[in-house]
Amino acid sequence: MTTATSTPAFREAGSGPGVVCVHANASTSGQWRGLMELLSPSHYVAAPDLYDIGKSPQWPSRDLISLGDEADLIEPVIRKAGNPVVLIGHSHGAAVAMIAALRNPARVRAVAVYEPTLFNLIEADGPAPNDADGIRNAVAAAAQALDANNMDGAAEAFIDFWMGTGAWKNTPDARKPAIAASMVNVRRWAHALTTEPTPISAFRSFDVPVLYMTGKRSPQSALGVARRLIPALPRVEAVDFDKCGHMGPLTHPDLINQAIQGFLARV
Repeated sequence: MTTATSTPAFREAGSGPGVVCVHANASTSGQWRGLMELLSPSHYVAAPDLYDIGKSPQWPSRDLISLGDEADLIEPVIRKAGNPVVLIGHSHGAAVAMIAALRNPARVRAVAVYEPTLFNLIEADGPAPNDADGIRNAVAAAAQALDANNMDGAAEAFIDFWMGTGAWKNTPDARKPAIAASMVNVRRWAHALTTEPTPISAFRSFDVPVLYMTGKRSPQSALGVARRLIPALPRVEAVDFDKCGHMGPLTHPDLINQAIQGFLARV
């Protein structure tokens, strides 16, 4: 396994019980600014940047990484947040948060996730065709564009899959360069999410409150994970947002952030 030892860059705010927020692929810790502002009067909130983001370290491979490697990266931030801690995540970051929580559930007060992309749970049910076909095809298209040195095409294949046809074209020009540059990692992201060894049975003994959020407009690949994972979690509260797709925490941040705040008040 390729390994790297380092400490991530992270944002922090507030004081009180600890909360750690993990961002989605092609995003940064900045996606959690609104949530940090909302929670910081009553909580210490930290949001790390994953590998290759901002001032966080570079990962040495474009192809191979595990969710465990990324959980290792944010471990110092989780420790700083104290015990017990609340872990929050979106998409790939939600998958990292779930694996980090499974490693040491005794130190976790609660978990709030928006569509963790644990595609391994789909693949474990049987080979393609399956619910993961959409993301598999999107990654293949993005990888093909990368091989042709077409970063814009790679970003279009990836972002349009998650947000709908035309989403990349409508992305503000100022945001495009950083997102397109992150596409070099698309094979790495796919490897982590499809080869994760944690079985569904591991989640059946995860006796921690979980807020599992989904969007009715999300792709089948994300909802396929939800159909498998939600019934496996013994203390889950499932919330489905009518107006949201997979990028709900970015497109409808107030709605999602308020749901998280309410959940934390109950656990």
